[in-house]
Amino acid sequence: MEKTLNVKGMTCGHCKQSVTNALQELNGVDQVEVNLDEGTAKVSYEDSKVTVAQMREAVEGQGYDVV
Repeated sequence: MEKTLNVKGMTCGHCKQSVTNALQELNGVDQVEVNLDEGTAKVSYEDSKVTVAQMREAVEGQGYDVV
């Protein structure tokens, strides 16, 4: 499965790395591609292991908003 999350509040490379790391730590996430300019995080994942709600929580736990 693939899902693109719209992430508000990312402004720099550190932000990008924080979001990437938070998502990659989730069991079932295969690949994360964060685009700072677009404010998106494209996530490839196994929907039997991880939910979009869990991804949202991981990103929001880093201090960013998912819309």
